[in-house]
Amino acid sequence: MDTGIVIVGASLAGAKAAEALRAEGYRGPVTLVGDENERPYERPPLSKGYLLGKEEREKIYVHPADWYREHDVTLRLGTAVTAIDPAGHTVALEGGERLPFAKLLLATGSSPRLLPVPGGDGDFVQTLRRVGDSERLRAAFRPGARVVIVGAGWIGLEAAAAARTAGAEVTVLEAAELPLLRVLGREVAQVFADLHRAHGVDLRFGVRVEELRADGVRLGDGSTVPADVLLVGVGISPNTALAEQAGLTVDNGVRTDQHLATSHPDIYAAGDVANAFHPLFGKPIRVEHWANALNQPAVAAAAMLGKDAVYDRVPYFFTDQYDLGMEYTGYAEPGGYDRVVFRGDVAGREFIAFWLSGGKVLAGMNVNVWDVTDPIRELVRSGRAVDPERLADPAVPLTAI
Repeated sequence: MDTGIVIVGASLAGAKAAEALRAEGYRGPVTLVGDENERPYERPPLSKGYLLGKEEREKIYVHPADWYREHDVTLRLGTAVTAIDPAGHTVALEGGERLPFAKLLLATGSSPRLLPVPGGDGDFVQTLRRVGDSERLRAAFRPGARVVIVGAGWIGLEAAAAARTAGAEVTVLEAAELPLLRVLGREVAQVFADLHRAHGVDLRFGVRVEELRADGVRLGDGSTVPADVLLVGVGISPNTALAEQAGLTVDNGVRTDQHLATSHPDIYAAGDVANAFHPLFGKPIRVEHWANALNQPAVAAAAMLGKDAVYDRVPYFFTDQYDLGMEYTGYAEPGGYDRVVFRGDVAGREFIAFWLSGGKVLAGMNVNVWDVTDPIRELVRSGRAVDPERLADPAVPLTAI
């Protein structure tokens, strides 16, 4: 008897896995378990269109409400998985119920990090990860509100843009010298600093947060930044507790092979939680972006059904802030490149930036330049050295480099 496939984590990755299983022709039981009461939804709108009030709530969901019933997928919402028994092929739910599985997919995602300072876990501290978080912030972002954001990463900057668009006064506190410095490097990070300052954001770099309070933030120099709204966006941590309890190999996420199989042959992982071996880069990488949660589940589903599926897509993510739209394709680790090449008008924020190592393109980021993702992806995937001068010349088509 087929005991079926259980998917732990009812967000984008979990929902797409259920969809892929049915698309692959699997007719056995599929159970999707999530601790939120919302049916699976996508997270990018929570810091972009939905936060800005430009998208209706229905737009965030992965599937229509009746899709799960129509595709015979059992959706268990508001239910936490408390343990996995790999030997017994069961998962334990809160309340004591056990679900059997033939194969198990971990799509447990990640959780916002909190600051390890006094007040860091106060109920006045807001994070942005779930739909309720986005709705609370949207209601709080109003003209004249003093919004303080700790962390100048993608979430912090997108939230800053939404708050400024709503007319709030925004201060962003960042320990590094520039926003997104670790991700983009100094050359490109400056673009985002200039963007937010041009829109009236008070950016403060090199600051040390000593304490979070209901009325503001105390800094290392003894000064206080008053706040009506306090948002902490200092990154996320993969939700690996279940994997650790089950004895799976965990190292910056749940380690998987290129088929997204974990150290147990019947357990797979996808999305934020998966630190997956990538054939193109020859090592495991964990990418905390929407595209992985969207695309990895199809490979995991096929692999669980015995097919030789490999996840080798080039990483991709995007952002929208004010009038700046950006797509990033590739994978350039901090300190892993030796040159940045620009093509186009950097000052006018209409350009492409390329990160190179040994003449090879590791990644490309197009800012307000569209329909170039495919050729950038091919440059990254090719692994061949390019001529930097031709790469920088807008008159030379990317497909001709």
